[in-house]
Amino acid sequence: MASAISAHPDDPHYVHRTGWLRAAVLGANDGIISVASLIIGVAAATPDAGPVLVAGVAALIAGAMSMAAGEYISVSSQADSENADIAREKEALAATPADEEAELAAIYRARGLSEATAAAVARELTALDPLAAHVRDELGLSEHLAARPLQAALASGVTFSAAAAVPLLAAWLAPPGAIMVTVVAIAVLALAVLGALGAKAGAAPLVPATLRVVGWGVFAMASTAAVGRLFGVSV
Repeated sequence: MASAISAHPDDPHYVHRTGWLRAAVLGANDGIISVASLIIGVAAATPDAGPVLVAGVAALIAGAMSMAAGEYISVSSQADSENADIAREKEALAATPADEEAELAAIYRARGLSEATAAAVARELTALDPLAAHVRDELGLSEHLAARPLQAALASGVTFSAAAAVPLLAAWLAPPGAIMVTVVAIAVLALAVLGALGAKAGAAPLVPATLRVVGWGVFAMASTAAVGRLFGVSV
């Protein structure tokens, strides 16, 4: 399917970024929150920096692998479903091309075109590329939004690792007895930056995106710290 030509290149759209951007933001957000929360929970249970750093490193490695594998598996399942639908559409076009053209015309009539115009559009698009027309207008799939498992896995795994390194580095450099305070402060700052960058990359409103990321992150860290203090165990 060919890429669409923008009628207003000075005011671009960013929907083509949603695949990797979603995975990247998810990975980075999870990296900051999960590793910072684990460090804070362990630090709340023990003043010894050794177990805190070991837990942080283990969380970074395991989390990055888990995020990459999870993204690859889940997006692969999406891609399998999309490919199965496309294969069925190919079979239908080969077996009953007239019915498929009529189905396409019905879709255009439902969108507001007159019967004559809908029939003409369906006929011309069928002559040009019937599969592309059905994939786009019947299945609702597009080149920009197609599932890309490897891209999602790489984006999520790399951003998780980079973001998780922030609270881990903060814990390593924190003064003795101040690991919790240092990690919380750095993690909140990192979450705010992540929310702003995600909004900027997707051309979305800045404040709601930033508050959403920071708010859920603070809640997760506070919950883990409470468990560590309550039970006095590593969590």
